[in-house]
Amino acid sequence: MKYTLLGKTGVQVSTLCFGTMSFGSTADEKTSADMFNRCRDVGINFFDCANVYAEGRSEEILGDLIADCRDELVITTKVFGSTGPDINAGGLSRRHIQRAVEASLKRLKTDYIDVYFLHKFDENTPIEETLNALDDLVKAGKILYPAASNFAAWQIAKALGISAKEGLARFECIQPMYNLVKRQAEVEILPMAESENLGVIPYSPLGGGLLTGKYGTNKRPDSGRLVESDAYQTRYGVPGYYEVAEKFTNFAQEHNVTPASLAVAWVGSHPAVTAPIIGARNLEQLEMSLKSLDIDMTPEFRAEISALSPEPPPATDRLEEA
Repeated sequence: MKYTLLGKTGVQVSTLCFGTMSFGSTADEKTSADMFNRCRDVGINFFDCANVYAEGRSEEILGDLIADCRDELVITTKVFGSTGPDINAGGLSRRHIQRAVEASLKRLKTDYIDVYFLHKFDENTPIEETLNALDDLVKAGKILYPAASNFAAWQIAKALGISAKEGLARFECIQPMYNLVKRQAEVEILPMAESENLGVIPYSPLGGGLLTGKYGTNKRPDSGRLVESDAYQTRYGVPGYYEVAEKFTNFAQEHNVTPASLAVAWVGSHPAVTAPIIGARNLEQLEMSLKSLDIDMTPEFRAEISALSPEPPPATDRLEEA
């Protein structure tokens, strides 16, 4: 396993991060433990979670698994989503953040969270209130580094500016969606992260399963998130995505690698990316993502893969400058 710095924190993390969304949902406790132990065997020290995964059960299972190695690991979790029926049991108000972090600490059975993500931007709460609440948690030692997931580049930049002006703990890591068919992050988010020296841990490198070789223009599996989830069907419902998936699968086969391994390696090869988040329902799926470590992703090889999908236009939309 290779390790790299998480932005400018000085913290070294594995170049793969394991996402635990399956813990307690599509993966039972034994399977979750098997996957966690396999990740540790290969040297992964970076694990991503969220308070809403499996209604908190993912944090509980992860908390049990990290008990004897907590200080060797970098653990993330998130706040925003609704955690109960109360009208205020969600969002990024100081009130909800304070309650949510205490609940996450209890479920994770730890006294600190390394990286605490805002799960999405809250249009109903002034970002100043949210940033001040996070700063208080940093000063209290309950979280070490604030972070943002699913934020637009302008939202991240606005928050960084306010943090700098007010002397608050700033975002040190971001978590955008990024894969071969979802390349919007290349336009502004990833260049901004490089400029500001932010850690970047993209989620969905496999496109919800689209880039695993199971999908094509006329090819669908019997099960999977793109088959079972309305949200994923909407997210990846563009017909052109399935054309890209088919071309990508053929390309992977021609180069004697599994599509899933190649998809993860491609995401991880972007210069702004710290560690792709890999997820799995079982050990077999996990192994395919782990094999990405064996792929030599040269700039030329990356360019060949990139050519299989449309490159997003530049931020100014001046195509002649692309």
